[in-house]
Amino acid sequence: MADLFPFLGAAVWVALLIAAVVRRPEWALLPGALKGSLFLISLVLAASMMPVDQLPLASWQTALGLGFLSSVFDNIPLTALAIRQGGYDWGFLAYAVGFGGSMIWFGSSAGVALASMYPEARSVGRWLRHAWPVAVAYVVGFFVMLAIIGWHPGSTPRGNAPAVIEQSK
Repeated sequence: MADLFPFLGAAVWVALLIAAVVRRPEWALLPGALKGSLFLISLVLAASMMPVDQLPLASWQTALGLGFLSSVFDNIPLTALAIRQGGYDWGFLAYAVGFGGSMIWFGSSAGVALASMYPEARSVGRWLRHAWPVAVAYVVGFFVMLAIIGWHPGSTPRGNAPAVIEQSK
């Protein structure tokens, strides 16, 4: 049934229409929001046109590097590529692209939204002076996680569900 009708998209539209009735939209905010939205769409479009068909072999080093890469490029295509390629530890991949994608203001949707409200956030000089601890925290957190949990390639959010299914057959 889900292939025949876009249930999720329809639910979003129903929620928007109900919200518009409950609370009148502030149309005056639309021009400012449009500028940030166009910028975000441009980032996603540019990232989706990356001529990358394959990532290096999955390892904790590659996952660490993906965090830095996702701070510059959109993390959605990078994550999809890593998942398709396989061999990553899901927890490390989520940490890398989630935390890493937020290291620089244009690496995340929230960063783009904040930078549209506070243009001084776009300053490279201010980032170098005040936000460099974010990159240090990313690396430290990654290695703490590696030391405590360890790298488990191919693990899924539900543990080793495929192995459990195979054993039960």
